[in-house]
Amino acid sequence: MASKPITAPLDYKTETIRLANERAREHGIDLSKLPKLLDMTTDTITENVHAINANCPDSRLKFVFKSLIDHIHNFIRETSITSEEWMAALEFLKETGQKCSDIRHEFILLSDVLGISSLVDDLNHAKPPGATEACVLGPFFTDDALEFENGESIASEGKGDYMYVHGKVLDTSGNPIPGAIIDTWETDGHGLYDTQYADRGGPDCRGRLYSAEDGSYAFRAVVPVSYPIPSDGPVGKMVSSLGRHVFRPAHLHMQLEAPGFEKLTTALYPRGDPYLYSDAVFGVHSSLVVDLKPVTDEELTVKRGFKEKKPHMELHRDFVLATPEEGQAARKQRMPALNQDA
Repeated sequence: MASKPITAPLDYKTETIRLANERAREHGIDLSKLPKLLDMTTDTITENVHAINANCPDSRLKFVFKSLIDHIHNFIRETSITSEEWMAALEFLKETGQKCSDIRHEFILLSDVLGISSLVDDLNHAKPPGATEACVLGPFFTDDALEFENGESIASEGKGDYMYVHGKVLDTSGNPIPGAIIDTWETDGHGLYDTQYADRGGPDCRGRLYSAEDGSYAFRAVVPVSYPIPSDGPVGKMVSSLGRHVFRPAHLHMQLEAPGFEKLTTALYPRGDPYLYSDAVFGVHSSLVVDLKPVTDEELTVKRGFKEKKPHMELHRDFVLATPEEGQAARKQRMPALNQDA
């Protein structure tokens, strides 16, 4: 017995179109006003992507995506990238995401080694004359730092050579800023952050303290050393394949925040490090290079709270915070496209 042919209802197309338009309207879209995306070619794809994004209600988002699409499409045209190369790039991004965890951000590392973090920082965190310069956050900041009193140690015993860090937090007029939150973190003497240890039991070589009424702060730490960026992931392998070294110069991260002032993320770089002029993540500013002073008075070592009676290094540095108004004035000179619409 022959089966009956399957036929669509007479109003099939009409009903399908009605439902499609209804679904589109739920998202604020009128299908009749969209461009006809057929037969895309190298010559037409870019303008059609812009056309389909033309109804974006956020002018800033529209402008950013227009520029993004232009640059990516032009990059593909200029390099004549192959399908295999593009798939390799997508696999690289997938592996980068898979390497991320609660205590490791491989995408920040990628941004760092491509110079993107430094560029974004320079544009977004421009400072007025006299204010402390900002630099890259890096991938090793965590939110679990313990609070310490002024003078206490952020590092457990045996983590490296002793270093005493002190100074003041000031405004651009030289007035002290009391109660500023100071987050600081660094490597130990082996060049490793606490998060890089598989048996990490808690935060170490990192801490949070507050500036005193006169703006002063002080803490005990260890002398930071130069170290390689994580090379066991896709980003480290990429850097090596580009013929670059993977090392960062020794540095001490500092992040300061106080009401009425812009948050400052910066770092201090001891002078003389062999990687000072070839930082793998482009983070060094000459204004942030500091001298470590050797202190041979062992009695002062003990007085400052260090356990062993031996020489230590001293780092003295004041930090100058800018107000939002001062920062905005500095940024206007760096970011002409900040308020540009599409």
